[in-house]
Amino acid sequence: MAPAAMNFASSLSDAQPVSYWLDDPGKPGALPALTGDEHCDLLVVGGGYSGLWTALLAKERDPGRDVVLIEGREVGWAASGRNGGFCAASLTHGLGNGLARWPDELATLEELGNRNLDAIEETVKKYSIDCDFERTGEIDVATEPHQVDELHEMYEEVRGLGLTGFELLDQDAVRAEVNSPTFLGGLWDRRGVAMLHPAKLAWGLKQACSDLGVRIYENTSGLDLASSGNRTVVRTPYGRVFADRVALGTNVFPSLVKRVRAYTVPVYDYALMTEPLSTEQLAAIGWKRRQGLGDSANQFHYFRITADHRILWGGYDAIYPYGGKVSAEMDHRPETYLKLAGHFFHCFPQLEGLRFSHAWGGAIDTCSRFSAFFGTAHGGKVAYAAGYTGLGVGATRFGADVMLDLLSGAQTGRTQLQMVRNKPLPFPPEPVAWAGIGLTKWALARADANGGRRNAWLRTMDKLGLGFDS
Repeated sequence: MAPAAMNFASSLSDAQPVSYWLDDPGKPGALPALTGDEHCDLLVVGGGYSGLWTALLAKERDPGRDVVLIEGREVGWAASGRNGGFCAASLTHGLGNGLARWPDELATLEELGNRNLDAIEETVKKYSIDCDFERTGEIDVATEPHQVDELHEMYEEVRGLGLTGFELLDQDAVRAEVNSPTFLGGLWDRRGVAMLHPAKLAWGLKQACSDLGVRIYENTSGLDLASSGNRTVVRTPYGRVFADRVALGTNVFPSLVKRVRAYTVPVYDYALMTEPLSTEQLAAIGWKRRQGLGDSANQFHYFRITADHRILWGGYDAIYPYGGKVSAEMDHRPETYLKLAGHFFHCFPQLEGLRFSHAWGGAIDTCSRFSAFFGTAHGGKVAYAAGYTGLGVGATRFGADVMLDLLSGAQTGRTQLQMVRNKPLPFPPEPVAWAGIGLTKWALARADANGGRRNAWLRTMDKLGLGFDS
Protein backbone atom coordinates (compact mmCIF):
# COMPACT_ATOMS: atom_id res chain seq x y z
CA MET A 1 0.00 0.00 0.00
CA ALA A 2 1.36 3.42 -0.98
CA PRO A 3 2.13 5.90 1.86
CA ALA A 4 -0.82 8.15 0.94
CA ALA A 5 -3.18 5.19 1.01
CA MET A 6 -1.76 4.19 4.38
CA ASN A 7 -2.62 7.66 5.71
CA PHE A 8 -6.16 7.31 4.39
CA ALA A 9 -6.40 3.87 5.99
CA SER A 10 -5.36 5.24 9.37
CA SER A 11 -8.27 7.69 9.22
CA LEU A 12 -10.59 4.66 9.12
CA SER A 13 -9.06 2.68 11.98
CA ASP A 14 -11.75 3.61 14.50
CA ALA A 15 -14.70 3.68 12.08
CA GLN A 16 -17.63 1.64 13.33
CA PRO A 17 -19.20 -0.60 10.64
CA VAL A 18 -22.72 0.70 11.18
CA SER A 19 -24.82 3.58 9.89
CA TYR A 20 -24.17 6.66 11.98
CA TRP A 21 -27.88 7.46 11.87
CA LEU A 22 -28.89 4.07 13.29
CA ASP A 23 -26.16 4.16 15.95
CA ASP A 24 -28.30 6.37 18.15
CA PRO A 25 -29.29 5.89 21.80
CA GLY A 26 -32.75 7.26 21.00
CA LYS A 27 -33.54 4.40 18.64
CA PRO A 28 -36.98 3.01 19.56
CA GLY A 29 -37.42 -0.62 20.50
CA ALA A 30 -38.95 -3.06 18.05
CA LEU A 31 -42.66 -3.74 18.20
CA PRO A 32 -43.90 -7.36 18.46
CA ALA A 33 -44.23 -9.56 15.40
CA LEU A 34 -47.61 -10.55 14.02
CA THR A 35 -48.90 -13.91 15.24
CA GLY A 36 -52.16 -15.35 13.97
CA ASP A 37 -54.54 -13.68 11.54
CA GLU A 38 -55.19 -9.95 11.11
CA HIS A 39 -57.92 -8.20 9.14
CA CYS A 40 -57.83 -4.60 7.89
CA ASP A 41 -58.99 -2.17 5.24
CA LEU A 42 -55.44 -1.40 4.08
CA LEU A 43 -52.26 -3.42 4.53
CA VAL A 44 -48.97 -1.64 3.97
CA VAL A 45 -45.98 -3.91 3.35
CA GLY A 46 -42.65 -2.29 4.23
CA GLY A 47 -41.58 -0.05 7.08
CA GLY A 48 -39.30 2.34 5.25
CA TYR A 49 -40.32 5.79 4.06
CA SER A 50 -42.54 4.40 1.30
CA GLY A 51 -44.65 2.33 3.66
CA LEU A 52 -44.64 4.84 6.51
CA TRP A 53 -45.84 7.71 4.31
CA THR A 54 -48.53 5.49 2.81
CA ALA A 55 -49.86 4.47 6.22
CA LEU A 56 -49.76 8.04 7.54
CA LEU A 57 -51.46 9.60 4.51
CA ALA A 58 -54.09 6.85 4.47
CA LYS A 59 -55.08 7.74 8.04
CA GLU A 60 -54.98 11.47 7.31
CA ARG A 61 -57.26 10.99 4.30
CA ASP A 62 -59.67 8.77 6.26
CA PRO A 63 -59.12 8.57 10.04
CA GLY A 64 -61.62 5.70 10.21
CA ARG A 65 -59.67 3.49 7.81
CA ASP A 66 -58.25 0.42 9.52
CA VAL A 67 -54.55 0.27 8.57
CA VAL A 68 -51.91 -2.37 9.32
CA LEU A 69 -48.21 -2.04 8.49
CA ILE A 70 -45.77 -4.96 8.51
CA GLU A 71 -41.98 -4.68 8.35
CA GLY A 72 -39.54 -7.55 7.85
CA ARG A 73 -36.97 -6.19 10.32
CA GLU A 74 -37.33 -2.88 12.18
CA VAL A 75 -38.76 0.37 10.85
CA GLY A 76 -36.08 2.39 9.07
CA TRP A 77 -33.32 -0.25 9.26
CA ALA A 78 -32.58 -0.41 5.51
CA ALA A 79 -32.21 2.47 3.01
CA SER A 80 -34.37 4.80 5.12
CA GLY A 81 -31.81 4.66 7.92
CA ARG A 82 -28.65 4.61 5.81
CA ASN A 83 -29.00 7.40 3.27
CA GLY A 84 -27.37 10.82 3.25
CA GLY A 85 -30.38 12.70 4.60
CA PHE A 86 -30.98 14.75 1.43
CA CYS A 87 -34.73 15.35 1.17
CA ALA A 88 -35.21 16.71 -2.35
CA ALA A 89 -38.26 18.24 -4.00
CA SER A 90 -37.34 16.61 -7.31
CA LEU A 91 -39.56 13.70 -8.32
CA THR A 92 -37.51 12.97 -11.45
CA HIS A 93 -34.01 12.41 -10.06
CA GLY A 94 -33.00 15.93 -10.96
CA LEU A 95 -33.91 18.45 -13.63
CA GLY A 96 -31.68 16.92 -16.29
CA ASN A 97 -33.35 13.52 -16.07
CA GLY A 98 -36.79 15.13 -15.99
CA LEU A 99 -36.07 17.22 -19.08
CA ALA A 100 -34.84 14.16 -20.96
CA ARG A 101 -37.87 12.01 -20.13
CA TRP A 102 -40.90 14.23 -19.49
CA PRO A 103 -40.17 17.67 -20.96
CA ASP A 104 -43.85 18.50 -21.44
CA GLU A 105 -44.71 17.57 -17.86
CA LEU A 106 -41.63 18.91 -16.12
CA ALA A 107 -43.16 22.21 -14.98
CA THR A 108 -46.06 20.27 -13.41
CA LEU A 109 -43.70 17.71 -11.86
CA GLU A 110 -41.57 20.48 -10.39
CA GLU A 111 -44.64 22.15 -8.90
CA LEU A 112 -45.84 18.84 -7.44
CA GLY A 113 -42.38 18.16 -6.07
CA ASN A 114 -42.14 21.53 -4.36
CA ARG A 115 -45.60 21.08 -2.85
CA ASN A 116 -44.54 17.62 -1.68
CA LEU A 117 -41.46 19.00 0.08
CA ASP A 118 -43.57 21.74 1.66
CA ALA A 119 -45.92 19.04 2.95
CA ILE A 120 -43.02 17.06 4.43
CA GLU A 121 -41.87 20.17 6.27
CA GLU A 122 -45.42 20.72 7.54
CA THR A 123 -45.68 17.08 8.68
CA VAL A 124 -42.41 17.35 10.62
CA LYS A 125 -43.84 20.38 12.45
CA LYS A 126 -47.36 18.95 12.88
CA TYR A 127 -46.18 15.74 14.54
CA SER A 128 -43.17 17.32 16.32
CA ILE A 129 -40.72 14.99 14.57
CA ASP A 130 -37.25 15.82 15.88
CA CYS A 131 -35.17 14.98 12.79
CA ASP A 132 -32.86 18.02 12.40
CA PHE A 133 -34.88 19.29 9.42
CA GLU A 134 -33.08 22.23 7.74
CA ARG A 135 -34.25 23.60 4.37
CA THR A 136 -30.81 24.81 3.36
CA GLY A 137 -30.87 23.73 -0.28
CA GLU A 138 -28.17 21.95 -2.25
CA ILE A 139 -25.24 23.09 -4.38
CA ASP A 140 -24.20 21.08 -7.43
CA VAL A 141 -20.48 21.78 -7.66
CA ALA A 142 -18.21 21.60 -10.68
CA THR A 143 -14.77 20.10 -10.15
CA GLU A 144 -13.80 19.92 -13.86
CA PRO A 145 -13.95 22.69 -16.49
CA HIS A 146 -16.57 20.90 -18.63
CA GLN A 147 -18.83 20.66 -15.59
CA VAL A 148 -18.79 24.45 -15.25
CA ASP A 149 -20.20 24.67 -18.78
CA GLU A 150 -22.82 22.02 -17.94
CA LEU A 151 -23.96 23.97 -14.86
CA HIS A 152 -24.30 27.13 -16.97
CA GLU A 153 -26.43 25.20 -19.48
CA MET A 154 -28.62 23.83 -16.69
CA TYR A 155 -29.07 27.30 -15.24
CA GLU A 156 -30.31 28.54 -18.61
CA GLU A 157 -32.73 25.58 -18.77
CA VAL A 158 -34.01 26.46 -15.30
CA ARG A 159 -34.57 30.08 -16.28
CA GLY A 160 -36.32 28.99 -19.47
CA LEU A 161 -38.76 26.91 -17.45
CA GLY A 162 -39.51 29.90 -15.22
CA LEU A 163 -38.19 28.12 -12.12
CA THR A 164 -36.96 30.36 -9.33
CA GLY A 165 -34.68 29.93 -6.34
CA PHE A 166 -31.57 28.93 -8.31
CA GLU A 167 -28.28 30.82 -8.13
CA LEU A 168 -25.26 30.30 -10.35
CA LEU A 169 -21.99 30.56 -8.42
CA ASP A 170 -18.56 31.25 -9.89
CA GLN A 171 -15.41 29.83 -8.37
CA ASP A 172 -15.02 32.56 -5.73
CA ALA A 173 -18.69 32.47 -4.80
CA VAL A 174 -18.88 28.71 -4.34
CA ARG A 175 -15.67 28.65 -2.30
CA ALA A 176 -17.09 31.41 -0.13
CA GLU A 177 -19.91 29.00 0.73
CA VAL A 178 -17.77 25.87 1.20
CA ASN A 179 -14.03 26.12 0.88
CA SER A 180 -12.51 23.40 -1.27
CA PRO A 181 -9.65 23.96 -3.72
CA THR A 182 -11.38 21.51 -6.08
CA PHE A 183 -14.52 23.64 -6.57
CA LEU A 184 -14.67 25.60 -9.84
CA GLY A 185 -18.31 26.70 -9.75
CA GLY A 186 -21.74 25.72 -8.51
CA LEU A 187 -25.47 25.84 -9.02
CA TRP A 188 -27.35 26.42 -5.77
CA ASP A 189 -30.95 25.29 -5.46
CA ARG A 190 -31.80 27.37 -2.44
CA ARG A 191 -35.19 25.87 -1.47
CA GLY A 192 -35.52 22.57 -3.29
CA VAL A 193 -33.65 20.35 -0.81
CA ALA A 194 -33.76 19.93 2.96
CA MET A 195 -31.15 18.27 5.15
CA LEU A 196 -32.36 15.94 7.90
CA HIS A 197 -31.52 12.98 10.15
CA PRO A 198 -32.97 10.14 8.07
CA ALA A 199 -33.42 7.54 10.82
CA LYS A 200 -35.11 10.05 13.12
CA LEU A 201 -37.52 10.91 10.33
CA ALA A 202 -38.43 7.23 9.97
CA TRP A 203 -38.82 6.79 13.73
CA GLY A 204 -40.92 9.95 13.94
CA LEU A 205 -43.21 8.75 11.16
CA LYS A 206 -43.53 5.42 12.95
CA GLN A 207 -44.68 7.20 16.11
CA ALA A 208 -47.07 9.43 14.17
CA CYS A 209 -48.61 6.39 12.46
CA SER A 210 -48.99 4.60 15.76
CA ASP A 211 -50.60 7.65 17.36
CA LEU A 212 -53.16 7.73 14.54
CA GLY A 213 -54.09 4.10 15.14
CA VAL A 214 -51.96 2.24 12.59
CA ARG A 215 -51.14 -1.24 13.90
CA ILE A 216 -47.45 -1.85 13.23
CA TYR A 217 -45.82 -5.27 13.34
CA GLU A 218 -42.04 -5.48 13.10
CA ASN A 219 -39.93 -8.57 12.35
CA THR A 220 -42.87 -9.61 10.15
CA SER A 221 -41.97 -10.27 6.52
CA GLY A 222 -44.55 -10.52 3.78
CA LEU A 223 -43.82 -13.94 2.27
CA ASP A 224 -46.40 -14.15 -0.50
CA LEU A 225 -49.58 -12.51 -1.72
CA ALA A 226 -52.74 -14.01 -3.19
CA SER A 227 -56.36 -13.14 -3.83
CA SER A 228 -58.92 -14.54 -1.39
CA GLY A 229 -62.41 -13.83 -2.66
CA ASN A 230 -62.76 -10.08 -2.89
CA ARG A 231 -59.87 -9.57 -0.48
CA THR A 232 -56.10 -10.08 -0.61
CA VAL A 233 -54.16 -12.24 1.82
CA VAL A 234 -50.49 -11.81 2.65
CA ARG A 235 -48.77 -14.66 4.45
CA THR A 236 -46.20 -13.86 7.16
CA PRO A 237 -43.89 -16.14 9.17
CA TYR A 238 -46.40 -16.59 12.02
CA GLY A 239 -49.71 -15.57 10.53
CA ARG A 240 -51.69 -13.93 7.72
CA VAL A 241 -53.19 -10.53 6.95
CA PHE A 242 -56.50 -10.29 5.09
CA ALA A 243 -56.96 -6.84 3.55
CA ASP A 244 -59.32 -5.05 1.19
CA ARG A 245 -56.36 -3.20 -0.33
CA VAL A 246 -52.57 -3.67 -0.19
CA ALA A 247 -49.80 -1.10 -0.79
CA LEU A 248 -46.32 -2.48 -1.45
CA GLY A 249 -43.43 -0.31 -0.28
CA THR A 250 -40.72 -2.97 -0.42
CA ASN A 251 -38.55 -1.10 -2.97
CA VAL A 252 -35.15 -2.86 -3.23
CA PHE A 253 -36.47 -6.13 -1.83
CA PRO A 254 -38.20 -8.61 -4.18
CA SER A 255 -41.74 -7.45 -4.88
CA LEU A 256 -44.65 -9.67 -3.88
CA VAL A 257 -45.90 -8.96 -7.42
CA LYS A 258 -43.36 -11.07 -9.29
CA ARG A 259 -43.70 -9.36 -12.66
CA VAL A 260 -42.42 -6.12 -11.10
CA ARG A 261 -39.07 -7.62 -10.11
CA ALA A 262 -37.45 -7.19 -13.54
CA TYR A 263 -37.86 -3.42 -13.36
CA THR A 264 -35.38 -2.84 -10.52
CA VAL A 265 -31.88 -3.92 -9.59
CA PRO A 266 -30.06 -3.31 -6.30
CA VAL A 267 -27.12 -0.92 -6.25
CA TYR A 268 -24.91 -0.78 -3.19
CA ASP A 269 -23.89 2.69 -2.09
CA TYR A 270 -21.39 3.52 0.66
CA ALA A 271 -20.74 6.43 3.00
CA LEU A 272 -18.33 7.67 5.65
CA MET A 273 -19.02 9.92 8.63
CA THR A 274 -16.29 11.98 10.28
CA GLU A 275 -15.81 12.70 13.93
CA PRO A 276 -17.11 16.15 14.99
CA LEU A 277 -15.07 19.01 13.58
CA SER A 278 -13.30 21.42 15.89
CA THR A 279 -13.94 25.15 15.80
CA GLU A 280 -10.72 25.60 13.81
CA GLN A 281 -11.64 22.89 11.32
CA LEU A 282 -15.09 24.40 10.82
CA ALA A 283 -13.51 27.80 10.19
CA ALA A 284 -11.19 26.24 7.60
CA ILE A 285 -14.06 25.00 5.44
CA GLY A 286 -16.74 27.65 6.06
CA TRP A 287 -20.03 25.89 5.26
CA LYS A 288 -21.92 28.27 7.54
CA ARG A 289 -25.19 27.89 5.62
CA ARG A 290 -25.07 24.08 5.85
CA GLN A 291 -26.21 23.26 2.32
CA GLY A 292 -26.04 19.78 0.94
CA LEU A 293 -23.45 19.33 -1.78
CA GLY A 294 -22.94 16.99 -4.70
CA ASP A 295 -20.33 17.06 -7.43
CA SER A 296 -21.32 16.94 -11.08
CA ALA A 297 -19.46 13.84 -12.24
CA ASN A 298 -21.20 10.69 -13.48
CA GLN A 299 -19.51 8.91 -10.59
CA PHE A 300 -20.52 11.56 -8.11
CA HIS A 301 -20.05 12.22 -4.40
CA TYR A 302 -22.71 13.64 -2.07
CA PHE A 303 -21.75 15.33 1.19
CA ARG A 304 -23.31 17.37 3.96
CA ILE A 305 -22.70 18.61 7.47
CA THR A 306 -24.69 17.26 10.40
CA ALA A 307 -26.27 18.93 13.41
CA ASP A 308 -23.27 17.91 15.53
CA HIS A 309 -20.72 19.25 12.99
CA ARG A 310 -19.65 16.02 11.33
CA ILE A 311 -19.27 15.60 7.58
CA LEU A 312 -21.01 12.77 5.76
CA TRP A 313 -19.18 11.80 2.57
CA GLY A 314 -20.72 9.17 0.28
CA GLY A 315 -21.29 7.97 -3.24
CA TYR A 316 -18.93 7.41 -6.19
CA ASP A 317 -18.91 3.61 -6.27
CA ALA A 318 -22.21 2.02 -7.29
CA ILE A 319 -21.83 -1.73 -6.89
CA TYR A 320 -24.22 -4.12 -8.60
CA PRO A 321 -24.10 -7.71 -7.25
CA TYR A 322 -24.33 -10.40 -9.91
CA GLY A 323 -27.86 -11.76 -10.07
CA GLY A 324 -29.27 -8.76 -8.21
CA LYS A 325 -29.16 -10.47 -4.84
CA VAL A 326 -29.56 -8.31 -1.73
CA SER A 327 -27.30 -9.63 1.03
CA ALA A 328 -25.89 -8.36 4.34
CA GLU A 329 -22.33 -9.20 3.27
CA MET A 330 -22.53 -6.40 0.70
CA ASP A 331 -23.28 -3.80 3.37
CA HIS A 332 -19.56 -3.18 3.91
CA ARG A 333 -16.78 -2.77 1.37
CA PRO A 334 -13.41 -1.70 2.81
CA GLU A 335 -11.90 -1.01 -0.63
CA THR A 336 -14.65 1.55 -1.27
CA TYR A 337 -14.19 3.11 2.18
CA LEU A 338 -10.49 3.56 1.44
CA LYS A 339 -11.27 5.11 -1.93
CA LEU A 340 -13.83 7.48 -0.38
CA ALA A 341 -11.37 8.53 2.33
CA GLY A 342 -8.81 9.46 -0.33
CA HIS A 343 -11.39 11.46 -2.25
CA PHE A 344 -12.46 13.25 0.95
CA PHE A 345 -8.96 14.51 1.76
CA HIS A 346 -8.43 15.51 -1.87
CA CYS A 347 -11.55 17.69 -1.57
CA PHE A 348 -10.68 19.04 1.88
CA PRO A 349 -6.89 18.90 2.31
CA GLN A 350 -7.16 21.41 5.17
CA LEU A 351 -8.85 18.68 7.23
CA GLU A 352 -5.83 16.36 7.20
CA GLY A 353 -5.77 14.37 10.44
CA LEU A 354 -9.56 14.18 10.76
CA ARG A 355 -10.81 10.68 11.42
CA PHE A 356 -13.93 8.77 10.44
CA SER A 357 -16.24 7.46 13.14
CA HIS A 358 -18.60 5.36 10.99
CA ALA A 359 -18.48 3.57 7.63
CA TRP A 360 -21.44 1.76 6.12
CA GLY A 361 -23.34 0.82 2.99
CA GLY A 362 -26.73 -0.33 1.85
CA ALA A 363 -28.81 -1.21 -1.17
CA ILE A 364 -30.72 1.27 -3.34
CA ASP A 365 -33.45 0.21 -5.76
CA THR A 366 -32.62 1.65 -9.15
CA CYS A 367 -34.55 1.40 -12.39
CA SER A 368 -33.58 2.21 -15.95
CA ARG A 369 -35.14 5.69 -15.88
CA PHE A 370 -33.70 6.60 -12.41
CA SER A 371 -37.02 7.63 -10.88
CA ALA A 372 -40.04 5.88 -9.39
CA PHE A 373 -42.60 3.90 -11.35
CA PHE A 374 -46.06 2.81 -10.26
CA GLY A 375 -48.76 0.26 -10.96
CA THR A 376 -51.50 -2.03 -9.71
CA ALA A 377 -52.14 -5.77 -9.63
CA HIS A 378 -54.84 -8.23 -8.56
CA GLY A 379 -57.63 -6.25 -10.18
CA GLY A 380 -56.60 -2.95 -8.64
CA LYS A 381 -56.55 -4.29 -5.08
CA VAL A 382 -52.74 -4.06 -4.86
CA ALA A 383 -50.60 -1.01 -5.67
CA TYR A 384 -46.83 -0.64 -5.80
CA ALA A 385 -44.17 2.04 -6.18
CA ALA A 386 -40.46 1.35 -6.64
CA GLY A 387 -37.30 2.49 -8.40
CA TYR A 388 -36.59 5.74 -6.53
CA THR A 389 -32.86 5.43 -7.27
CA GLY A 390 -31.52 7.24 -4.24
CA LEU A 391 -33.97 10.16 -4.08
CA GLY A 392 -36.61 8.41 -2.02
CA VAL A 393 -36.34 10.52 1.14
CA GLY A 394 -38.73 13.06 -0.34
CA ALA A 395 -40.25 11.36 -3.40
CA THR A 396 -41.66 8.43 -1.41
CA ARG A 397 -44.28 10.72 0.05
CA PHE A 398 -45.46 11.58 -3.46
CA GLY A 399 -45.35 7.86 -4.31
CA ALA A 400 -47.52 7.10 -1.30
CA ASP A 401 -50.14 9.54 -2.57
CA VAL A 402 -49.99 7.90 -6.00
CA MET A 403 -50.50 4.41 -4.53
CA LEU A 404 -53.48 5.59 -2.47
CA ASP A 405 -54.96 7.28 -5.55
CA LEU A 406 -54.55 4.07 -7.56
CA LEU A 407 -56.11 1.95 -4.83
CA SER A 408 -59.10 4.30 -4.64
CA GLY A 409 -59.76 3.85 -8.35
CA ALA A 410 -60.13 7.59 -8.77
CA GLN A 411 -58.51 9.53 -11.59
CA THR A 412 -56.44 12.38 -10.18
CA GLY A 413 -53.89 14.82 -11.50
CA ARG A 414 -51.21 12.47 -10.23
CA THR A 415 -52.55 9.31 -11.87
CA GLN A 416 -52.90 11.09 -15.24
CA LEU A 417 -49.18 11.93 -15.40
CA GLN A 418 -47.17 10.15 -18.08
CA MET A 419 -44.57 9.53 -15.38
CA VAL A 420 -47.18 7.55 -13.43
CA ARG A 421 -48.90 5.86 -16.38
CA ASN A 422 -45.72 4.64 -18.11
CA LYS A 423 -43.06 2.24 -16.88
CA PRO A 424 -39.32 2.11 -17.49
CA LEU A 425 -37.75 -0.59 -19.62
CA PRO A 426 -37.02 -3.71 -17.56
CA PHE A 427 -33.48 -4.94 -17.01
CA PRO A 428 -32.48 -7.99 -19.05
CA PRO A 429 -31.79 -11.36 -17.38
CA GLU A 430 -28.29 -12.48 -16.37
CA PRO A 431 -25.62 -12.54 -17.61
CA VAL A 432 -26.74 -9.74 -19.93
CA ALA A 433 -27.63 -7.42 -17.03
CA TRP A 434 -24.21 -7.91 -15.43
CA ALA A 435 -22.37 -7.28 -18.70
CA GLY A 436 -24.50 -4.27 -19.64
CA ILE A 437 -24.22 -2.62 -16.24
CA GLY A 438 -20.47 -3.23 -16.16
CA LEU A 439 -20.01 -1.72 -19.61
CA THR A 440 -22.15 1.29 -18.66
CA LYS A 441 -20.13 1.93 -15.50
CA TRP A 442 -16.90 1.75 -17.50
CA ALA A 443 -18.27 4.16 -20.08
CA LEU A 444 -19.44 6.62 -17.43
CA ALA A 445 -16.01 6.62 -15.77
CA ARG A 446 -14.42 7.13 -19.19
CA ALA A 447 -16.73 10.10 -19.85
CA ASP A 448 -15.70 11.67 -16.53
CA ALA A 449 -12.06 11.35 -17.55
CA ASN A 450 -12.65 12.74 -21.07
CA GLY A 451 -14.34 16.06 -20.53
CA GLY A 452 -17.81 14.58 -20.20
CA ARG A 453 -17.83 13.19 -23.76
CA ARG A 454 -20.19 10.23 -24.00
CA ASN A 455 -19.10 7.34 -26.20
CA ALA A 456 -21.24 5.39 -28.68
CA TRP A 457 -22.47 2.99 -25.99
CA LEU A 458 -23.77 5.79 -23.76
CA ARG A 459 -25.32 7.65 -26.69
CA THR A 460 -27.16 4.48 -27.68
CA MET A 461 -28.34 3.94 -24.11
CA ASP A 462 -29.56 7.56 -24.03
CA LYS A 463 -31.61 7.03 -27.19
CA LEU A 464 -33.16 3.87 -25.75
CA GLY A 465 -33.97 5.57 -22.45
CA LEU A 466 -31.82 3.11 -20.53
CA GLY A 467 -29.32 3.85 -17.81
CA PHE A 468 -27.70 2.87 -14.56
CA ASP A 469 -27.34 5.19 -11.58
CA SER A 470 -27.51 5.47 -7.80
